[in-house]
This record gives sequence, structure tokens and C-alpha cells, in this order.
Amino acid sequence: MKHYSHLNTAALILTQYKGAQPFGLFIKDFFKADKKYGSKDRKRISSLCYSYFRLGKIGEELQLQERILLGLFLSAGEPDRLLGLEKPEWNANVSLSIGEKLALTGHVFEPGQLFPGITEVSPLVDRHPFVLSHFIQPDLFLRLRPGREERVKAGLADAGISFEVISNDCLALPNASKLDDVVSINHDAVIQDNSSQRVIELLDSVPGFVPKSVWDCCAASGGKSLLIYDRYPGVQLTVSDVRENILANLNKRFREAGITQYKGFVADLSKPVKPNGSFDLLVTDVPCTGSGTWGRTPEQLVFFSEGKIEEYASRQRQIILNTWKHLKPGGYFLYITCSVYKKENEDAVAFATQNTALKLVRSSLFQGYERRADTLFAALFHYEK
Repeated sequence: MKHYSHLNTAALILTQYKGAQPFGLFIKDFFKADKKYGSKDRKRISSLCYSYFRLGKIGEELQLQERILLGLFLSAGEPDRLLGLEKPEWNANVSLSIGEKLALTGHVFEPGQLFPGITEVSPLVDRHPFVLSHFIQPDLFLRLRPGREERVKAGLADAGISFEVISNDCLALPNASKLDDVVSINHDAVIQDNSSQRVIELLDSVPGFVPKSVWDCCAASGGKSLLIYDRYPGVQLTVSDVRENILANLNKRFREAGITQYKGFVADLSKPVKPNGSFDLLVTDVPCTGSGTWGRTPEQLVFFSEGKIEEYASRQRQIILNTWKHLKPGGYFLYITCSVYKKENEDAVAFATQNTALKLVRSSLFQGYERRADTLFAALFHYEK
């Protein structure tokens, strides 16, 4: 029976996975090596694995297949055929809250069992709803580029793809939405988490600030750069990242977005660097634990080592020291993490104000767990010299 085949295959995959690479890449390679699985099979098996990871360390005493079923029950929002066969009582109660489901299965909710380093989490985070949010798959968000808003909405409607309007330029879609041949990604809309889009609010709070030159220091694939470009047309962009292959992805996205005038270079910002010139705005979306995004990569709930928090925090402090001095007097420094840990957020703000000439303007935790989005932290500093 295919339901049991899916369960057995998920168990096999989970036995082989050791956390050395993102699970999404691992399972993609698994299916590539064994092509007998159709698209529906792959989707179902992947879903069972991700439900398992959402348990964190809950139910560690159980056998692997029992834990997969437990994860499926806690994550399910509607009756499931496999649960109906194996756990009919659970299946009849999938509409219960997470706490009620845990009680039904004989487990007590302990945040530390689900989320690593819970005592290190910022007091700005409402821990109970934040931790429980990891049983829910976050939405897919689109940022609609200026002038393309109605075109994208009409295209989605014509294709029968449901969406929720979050703001004039932000839509929320079911995570599994297929956008190929429907939306011209990067040209008309950018796939970007809602909280990631909202960091621009800190810059909007500065009256009359329109940067002419911006350095996106840890640009990755360029999402923040595209956001800055759309908000400040004509801005002179400089982008850098420590990974050359990531900058290649950025270059591709920029071509798709129609951005041709920019400078880019590879740099390890944990070491001193000399970019060409100084800037009105620095955007430092620093490497971090990513703990605010683990709803999308729940394998981290199982494999993350708490010792990594201090490693990232130390690197972030070095990046602050090595980049802020390239601001023009009167310029602004935007510090961003997708982390919920205090050492990477509030402690980094304190470090910056104590060890540089930067003055804090405003900081904010974007609580994505309230809207099926990621949780991000951002702080805006001013160089007043």
C-alpha cells in the first residue's frame, strides 16, 4: 500500500540524513538517484520528513516510524489517510490545538525540547507562540515591483492561484504554489519573506533620507539590494559576499530584474576590506544562525549546535567593526539578522554603540510567527560625525 511505502521511505531517508547539508538538497539528491518516485510521491515523502523534524527532540524515546506519525499528527490541519490507518484516534482529532494534541499523545509541551538554545532567545520574542509556530509551514511571499502590482495579481487570479493581500506590494501565497509561467520572477515580483520586506520600514522612519550610494555588504542572492533599488531608483549599488557562487546567482537575478549598473566583489568581511569609496547607506544582513527561519528548515531544530550562537556573534562583531567606517558622515548603517538569539541581536547593538561612532536610531524585531512568516531583527544606526 502506497501510504506504508511513503512511511518506510521517509524512515529510510531520515536514517541516512546526518545534517551535514540542508535537507532540501539531501532529499533532492536521494530522489535523483532513485527515479521510481513520481512527483506526488516525492511531495508526500518530503512532507513526512519535514513533519518529523518539526518535533525537535519531542518523543525521542519513540521508534522512528512512531515519531514520523507523531510529527504528522502535530503538523496536520485536516484528516490524513495514513493517520487514519495507523492512528484513528489522532486522525479524528487533527483540529485540536498543538497543546491539546500533545496532551492526547501523552507528551507535555516543553519549549526547550522543540527549540534549541531556548534560554538564549531574545526577551522580545513571545516564546510560546513562536515555538509552536514551527509546526506550521510558513507562507510564500511575493514583493510586487513598482508598476507591476496589478499585472501580477491578475496573472495569479487567471491561473487560479489563491493569494492574500498583505499590503499594496506584498502578497502571501500557499507555500506549494507553482509560479512557473505565471509570474515573471525578479522582473515583475520578487520571492521575499514578509519580514524581510519590512526591514525597509526602519529607513522609511528617517524623514527625507534618500541614499545616493549603497553598499549591500553581505548581499547573498540580492534580495535586499533589489528592495533598496526599487525604493530608491537611481541609487548607486555596490554588492559583496564571501561566496563567489552566490554572487553569480545575484548577477542572474539582477539581469532578470533589469539592473545593469552596479559594482560587485567577493570579500570576507570578518577581515579588513577596502571597498571603492564610501557610502550613504550600508546594509549588513550578516551571516547568522538563521534561527528565525527554521519553520522553513526544521531540520535545524534537530541538528543545530548551541555553540554556533557565539561563533556567529563573534563574526558579526567583526563585520560591524570592518564595515561601519566606510560610511560617509551623516550616513546610516542597517544591521539585519534572521535570528531570534539575543547575542546576535540586542548584544550586537550594544557592541556597535560601544565600539564605533554609530548611534542607534531604532531597532525592531519583526515577529513573523504572528503571520506565517520568518522572524527577523533589524537595527538602524546613524553616523553623526
